[in-house]
Amino acid sequence: MKSWPVQEAKAKFSEMLDDCLAKGSQIVTRRGERAAVLVSVAEWEALSETRKPTLKEWLLAPHPRADLVIPRRGRFRRRLPPKLD
Repeated sequence: MKSWPVQEAKAKFSEMLDDCLAKGSQIVTRRGERAAVLVSVAEWEALSETRKPTLKEWLLAPHPRADLVIPRRGRFRRRLPPKLD
């Protein structure tokens, strides 16, 4: 992975994009610190597919979270209260 300072990345974006498509991910740095990564669409989609949903996303999902088998209930039977002596 090649590292590009932000000013050079802005000035040579087309070259950075070509390198990303040909050689893989490219890192953009700001003041020597890693700030961002440029990745191809194919790599991004592969990463997105393997991502696990957060607990909030999982709980709020529109589809069922599990197959629940609910057995049929028979007739309701009433229990007698315990005898108090």
